[in-house]
Amino acid sequence: MLTDSLIQSILPATRPIKKADGGGLNICVLPGGRREWRLSYRFAHKQKSITGGDYPAMSIDRARVWREEMKAVLSAGNDPADIKRQKKHKDQAERTTFRQLAQEWMIAKRPGWSDRYAGVIERRLEADILPTIGKLSVRSILPRNMLDALKTIEDRGSIEMAHRVRAYCSEIFRFGIPDGRVLTDPCRDLGTAMRKRAKVTHRSKIPIKELPRFYAALNADTGSRLSHLALRWTILTMVRTTETRHAQWSEFEGLGGPAPLWRIPADRMKMRVEHLVPLPPQAVALLREIKELNVYGKYGNERFGQYLFPVIGNQGDTISSNRMLVLLQRLGVGDKATVHGFRSIASTVLNETGLFKADWIELQLAHVPGGVRAVYNAARYLPHRRHMLEWWADYLDKAEQASAAIAIEKATPAKPNVGALEWFQSSW
Repeated sequence: MLTDSLIQSILPATRPIKKADGGGLNICVLPGGRREWRLSYRFAHKQKSITGGDYPAMSIDRARVWREEMKAVLSAGNDPADIKRQKKHKDQAERTTFRQLAQEWMIAKRPGWSDRYAGVIERRLEADILPTIGKLSVRSILPRNMLDALKTIEDRGSIEMAHRVRAYCSEIFRFGIPDGRVLTDPCRDLGTAMRKRAKVTHRSKIPIKELPRFYAALNADTGSRLSHLALRWTILTMVRTTETRHAQWSEFEGLGGPAPLWRIPADRMKMRVEHLVPLPPQAVALLREIKELNVYGKYGNERFGQYLFPVIGNQGDTISSNRMLVLLQRLGVGDKATVHGFRSIASTVLNETGLFKADWIELQLAHVPGGVRAVYNAARYLPHRRHMLEWWADYLDKAEQASAAIAIEKATPAKPNVGALEWFQSSW
């Protein structure tokens, strides 16, 4: 049996030195001089070993008590290593606060987020959740705790925000489940106890049948040509406003060939995934006009000349987010249309034709699929989408051609010529 004097007399060596006390209990002297207790045992026909505490913090008498405790675990048919692991996870979970877990979740998810989206989530958690439950152990948080925190958001009238914050918190809790720190998501069943979301209102858009009238107003407008071109480009390519605003000449390829392409880098996309836009001939023609208008590019201004729609003095060196919206207001449709609404128009028209698959349309809109489809469907459908965008460009051309009839109608009301408009309305 071991004694204190015997343990203290063991000098460290280049390799660990073990001395037995009996019953599988050993003291192990490590090369660095640290002395730790170990227990050797057999479980499920396998030789195994677990570590206890360090000597002398764990005395010989306490080590022997620990040995008997572990033997009791074995007698009950359990593996002491599993019990130790579970206790470790439990202790870790009890020490892990919601704030710590939220920070880990943010770090893990951050590469897939835009700076703006990450900032929104961080601000919402800091403002509404962390002051209330941030210091609590993740295992101690009950559905009641979460509901009280979310009710505070609801009480100031932010019902939609309360549901969003609940979704963030739910993700955080589920993030901690795989490693055992979290046993269940306390946000899972809160939906029925929260106030109902307001009915979803979609982005305002011009009725499809009114497209010719929109083009008639656009062609009659004498405002900034830069705004006109930016709006036309956005409608034609089915992209978001921000993707148009920050478009750069370096992103285009093959403009002189049969397959011109706009390659938008991932860091400029909402979903942080590179987006490819096949360009129809109308888009290439529009690019030539845009380039001709870009005086900064003509005179070698590297800072402003890199953009399709540069503006000196604007914070982003490009046209503002309101520029195209102001144009819609000036055209008299600002009360019933947004720039984003043209994406909805394109989706509706293309889906109703029956000519194009939903996957092609969704991909062109830069909607990233979720679930199993996201894993198995990595196709870009470039040839199909090129054909689709050419069809969409031709469709817009027909709408603009129909607008000429409206212009004639306004100029000569006594002899209204609406044949083209009627044809367009019935052509989709």
